[in-house]
Amino acid sequence: MNLKSVKTNWHVITGGPSTGKTTVINLLNERGFKTTIEHARHYIDTMREEGRTVEEIRANKRKFQLGVLDMQIEQEAELAPSETVFLDRAIPDALAYYKFLNLEMDELLKNALQKVSYKSIFILDRLPFVNDYARTEDKEAQLKIHKLIIEVYESLGFPVIFVPVISPEERVDFILNNI
Repeated sequence: MNLKSVKTNWHVITGGPSTGKTTVINLLNERGFKTTIEHARHYIDTMREEGRTVEEIRANKRKFQLGVLDMQIEQEAELAPSETVFLDRAIPDALAYYKFLNLEMDELLKNALQKVSYKSIFILDRLPFVNDYARTEDKEAQLKIHKLIIEVYESLGFPVIFVPVISPEERVDFILNNI
């Protein structure tokens, strides 16, 4: 199905690493909205359960990005276009990461990008950078990825709404007031 021709009621919550996406997604879920998970972290968790280290998982950048992209494509294919859903990142985020990692775009990503459709894109303004087990970027990388995400969504023509740094609850209210 080519979603470009289908209007969806999907809202993407995105931004660079450590911008509060998961917190906002969890709060939206607690308020009864359908949400999705972030696939990079899920992919890492799945591979760690198989005994691999984060370093091993991330060593092959293309394989890692393809694993995450496959999960994202599969998830979005299962969503009903009419259903209100808040996505923790979306397929275009993969393009930002490909650019960040200097990976050449492959057919899988090209085809996926031709089919995407989102009602709105909420880009969370950056918070102070915090590292964790799955996040290997530093503050400089956070800024670069954040800028690439903005460039990608704007270049694809999606309506981008910037969410300021306010309390998590206020961010959720801001998002809900702008859908």
